[in-house]
Amino acid sequence: MNSRYVGYLFCGLAMIGVGSTVVVSKTIAAGLPPFSATALRFAIAFPVFLLVMRVRGVHWPRLVWRDVLLLIAQAGAGSVGYTVFLISGMKLASAADAGVIAGTLPAVSALVAMLALGERPAPSLIGAIVLATSGVLVCTMRPGDLGASHAASSLVGNALVFAAIVCEALFILLNRKLRTPVAALPLSALMSGIGFAVAIVPACFEHAWRLSFDAAALAGVVYYAWVPTVGGFVLWYAGAARISGAEAGLMTALVPISAVVMAAAFLHELVTGAQLAGVVCVLGAVLLATVVHLRRAPRRPA
Repeated sequence: MNSRYVGYLFCGLAMIGVGSTVVVSKTIAAGLPPFSATALRFAIAFPVFLLVMRVRGVHWPRLVWRDVLLLIAQAGAGSVGYTVFLISGMKLASAADAGVIAGTLPAVSALVAMLALGERPAPSLIGAIVLATSGVLVCTMRPGDLGASHAASSLVGNALVFAAIVCEALFILLNRKLRTPVAALPLSALMSGIGFAVAIVPACFEHAWRLSFDAAALAGVVYYAWVPTVGGFVLWYAGAARISGAEAGLMTALVPISAVVMAAAFLHELVTGAQLAGVVCVLGAVLLATVVHLRRAPRRPA
């Protein structure tokens, strides 16, 4: 098979895995507190990354203290913050809405870079931000339901999911500030190890061991650790090595599509016309943010 097609396949499968985290997080949220689930996710993933590093002969990078602090901040935002906010949000939000919101990452990342670094946005990026915002508003703001209590809780859930996407955008921003570039494999291992260390302390205050055993939630965490985290890393970076950054970035368009499809297939959620319109807007935003404007760094698996 053509190497470029293999790259498309691997990156596409990685992003489908990212979309599945929205659905599986709903199952996890029903049975485990967010910090406990996050700590368990990284406790499972970290040894696997260590094993892969050993097999491939990859060594830890030598870092100055400034970069160490940046990596801790990255793990706090992109690893712990993302997972905790996503799981917390999925207690209240629909998986289809959350999938649309998750697909706005390229546009949100561009907006964060503009606000934090003062970067000048190209017209295509402004269009991507507008389209992504429109997509989120179309699928989450339903005027006829604004007075209902379930709608209010859904808005809170959507806000928490959006906070998760902002955390992931901060991860991308902080990674660009590292003085010593860190390769993908040790970076993923560091994010898992530091993420566990950050999450385990608040997890102890959740007293998850006092809860009744929830096999579905535990299976969801194991899936999250092995498939989107470890498997997503392997697929994404193997695929990204075969195609351009813009082509890899375009594969992020599969996140909202896979999330909406899985929400309907596995959670039996009714997909509305507003949600489909939101997906269309987000896909347009991804197109502008990745093809018209070449992204500086491809998205990592969540």
